[in-house]
Amino acid sequence: MIDWNLAVQAGTRLVRPGPQVTHAEAREVVKELRALSKIAHGHVRDFTGMASELDPDPATIVDRPGWIRANVDGFRVVLEPLMEQMSAKGNGGPLGGAGNVVVQAVGSRVTGMQVGAILAYMASRVLGQYELFLPPDPSGRAPTGRLTLVAPNIVHVEQELGVESRDFRLWVCLHEETHRAQFTGVPWLREYVQDQMTKFLLASDLDPGMMLDRIRDAAEAVADAVRGGDSNLIDAIQTPEQREILDRLTAVMTLVEGHGDYVMDAVGPEVVPSVQHIRSRFQGRRSGGSKLDKTIRRLLGIDLKMKQYAEGSRFVRRVVTEVGMSGFNQVWQSPETLPSHDEIKEPTLWMSRVVGTRAIDAPPKANEA
Repeated sequence: MIDWNLAVQAGTRLVRPGPQVTHAEAREVVKELRALSKIAHGHVRDFTGMASELDPDPATIVDRPGWIRANVDGFRVVLEPLMEQMSAKGNGGPLGGAGNVVVQAVGSRVTGMQVGAILAYMASRVLGQYELFLPPDPSGRAPTGRLTLVAPNIVHVEQELGVESRDFRLWVCLHEETHRAQFTGVPWLREYVQDQMTKFLLASDLDPGMMLDRIRDAAEAVADAVRGGDSNLIDAIQTPEQREILDRLTAVMTLVEGHGDYVMDAVGPEVVPSVQHIRSRFQGRRSGGSKLDKTIRRLLGIDLKMKQYAEGSRFVRRVVTEVGMSGFNQVWQSPETLPSHDEIKEPTLWMSRVVGTRAIDAPPKANEA
């Protein structure tokens, strides 16, 4: 259903080049980012109290094409088994065997081009990520994950914002290392996210009539986004069952993204001296951009991700302020202790349900407020 090789070819061909630096400068950036990821790991572990890896590998540093290739590999790990199941649900279709082969071949190339174009756009924006889904290693085992930083994007943003390079690089590392702590320190979290993603994809309605309705909805979403509305393609193509699953997925991703945003700021100026200046400049960049850029962000749901950062960070800050870091960390006990959408918006609901009123009345520790 997706021509992955074509997706890589299209993405690497369409992606914009990064900032111009010499080979020596590039090597220095790579060296410093690797070192800072190790430093950030210690700060995150101490600050959050999460039982993450003791001595993880330093971050993997990539350029924009490298980020595209890594993400296609991740997509293949997650999606290919699901594609087979979804194809089996399709029952052959009205064109018969040979016709379906032709349609699928053409469709896979079109989809491959679309995926490549989206990745090319994203590859110039992403600063880093914790890759959850990786191809098996030579022994056949699935790696637990990999922390990846996109060097040209980090250099581009620090230059654009005019901030202190080392501080900014460490600040980014703190956010991404928090994600590593979440997914290595919480044994069930990775499986939970993958399970929700699987259910979401398998809930797709393959009935031709319903699919036509989804296409119409997508077209209307594009038109609305161009006009400046709030529609996005993710909402437009969902079935009712998918919306319910996506609510759970969105809640957990809002939590992990907001937790990362909270930690990168709350670790404090003794670690990142210019953290307040960086945050104020970076926040302005998140909300800026041309009209075309804002339209694309709405269509791809990127603005929704920005909202997740803000809502999740507010939730974490409120909970830590009222019940301390140990109280907040009860969120990682099981899928049942994760906050719902409503609880993220109103943290007292989550604290009443999970922590209990006695813990809510306890003042936070001095270094946890």
